[in-house]
Amino acid sequence: MATAYSQLRATFTRLSRFSHLSSIAGWDMQTMMPPEGSKARSEALAELSVLQHQILTAGKVGEWLEQAKQEDLNDVEQSNLREMARHYQHAALLPESLVEAKSLAGARCEHAWRRQRPANDWEGFVDNLREVVKLSREEATLRSQAAGISRYDSLLDLYEPGMTAAELDVIFGDLKTWLPQLLQKVVDKQQSIQFIQPQGPFDIEQQKQLGLKVMKRLGFNFDAGRLDISAHPFCGGVPQDVRITTRYNQDEFITAMMGVIHETGHARYEQNLPKEWLGQPVANARSMGVHESQSLLFEMQLGASPIFLKSIHPLVTEQFGQRDGLDLNNFINLNQRVQPGHIRVDADEVSYPAHIILRYEIEQALIEGEIEVEDIPALWSSKMQQYLGIDTIGNYTNGCMQDIHWTDGGFGYFPTYTLGAMYAAQLFQTANKAIPTLQDDISRGDLTALFQWLNQNIWQHGSRFSTDQLMVNATGETLNTDYFRKHLESRYL
Repeated sequence: MATAYSQLRATFTRLSRFSHLSSIAGWDMQTMMPPEGSKARSEALAELSVLQHQILTAGKVGEWLEQAKQEDLNDVEQSNLREMARHYQHAALLPESLVEAKSLAGARCEHAWRRQRPANDWEGFVDNLREVVKLSREEATLRSQAAGISRYDSLLDLYEPGMTAAELDVIFGDLKTWLPQLLQKVVDKQQSIQFIQPQGPFDIEQQKQLGLKVMKRLGFNFDAGRLDISAHPFCGGVPQDVRITTRYNQDEFITAMMGVIHETGHARYEQNLPKEWLGQPVANARSMGVHESQSLLFEMQLGASPIFLKSIHPLVTEQFGQRDGLDLNNFINLNQRVQPGHIRVDADEVSYPAHIILRYEIEQALIEGEIEVEDIPALWSSKMQQYLGIDTIGNYTNGCMQDIHWTDGGFGYFPTYTLGAMYAAQLFQTANKAIPTLQDDISRGDLTALFQWLNQNIWQHGSRFSTDQLMVNATGETLNTDYFRKHLESRYL
């Protein structure tokens, strides 16, 4: 007779196959699909999300979870059971009607946003966003009542299990005591550096070729993934078929190149999740903070380091030739330029956390019902002025309409970017101690030892351990924000 645990394994394998289809259809929606396909695709994806919800919340799944606790399971199976229970509990709280409504409202808002953002059309955008926020609040209310925690904490837990707003307030509160002064010091220091903007145009096909060469250097497995174009860079798909995207601008190539490096960090993590457990929750990435730690380790700790930039400089000149502003020193300076700006995804690593704190404070107040959607632009403008000295009044395109996360109800996601930057600094510092030859390896373009270390300590474990335990196993301690501060000070001061 089949055990309860084996029944659960079969159920979650089935769910992962539907999730695979949903992921690839979502990727296609953002890269290849013609505009008139939007309504039909949104309805198909909503139908799929309802089907997955039905499978996951069937009464027998709850019974099997109880029975499996009594069965003889090894430690990985027990971790898998813990993650199965987490998925079940998260899903069982929501009625099917809410799952479907959220999926449809998110798809509608995101699709319209693509038109509305370039047109600076806040008035058109606000109606769709109001519906997304209403449904997200309904979800948060159900989750918070069941768990006995705040509405915002209940959404934060979906992306960063175990993290709370109280902890974030301490972490971000500390950042706010030293980051503004550090930012100002770096900006003042860099006034004496001459930054030459290399003159375009930079052919898009040549930019793509450069991206592919850098991905190869970073160990991306092209038999299990591909690179495409989208309005907003992302990493999607499944571990056996990872889809990453970037966007190109003929006037400059660095944004696209660094976008590719960032998304390749996400992709390498996905491609190296535990193969023998794929299809089971224990093989999923641990959290979005850990996921961001991998992309930011690639992009910032490694990618923006002088030694790595020097190692890929020949690839750049091979692609674009010798032209003004492409000499090595200027190439390094451009990649380490600190310049507060409007756009989060283009921000340097010193000013980036300010963008995250701003969004965190607004979305927390929004979900808790302290503010309404109509209040966002004014709040956004005042916080941009306070944290970055930038005016966004009336500029919705480069202000509160620039991101995609809120359009599909991704509230609670933003803090994971800065948590990821902090985890990345701690992991990279530990890797440097563990691999005495690492800096020489990077200069030679040989990243094998670094990837082996990451695989051994992060990638191959999936969701087997809690985030705290994963960090302790890898670095000897839980999150320690000092590593991030020291990294910024040593690189920029």
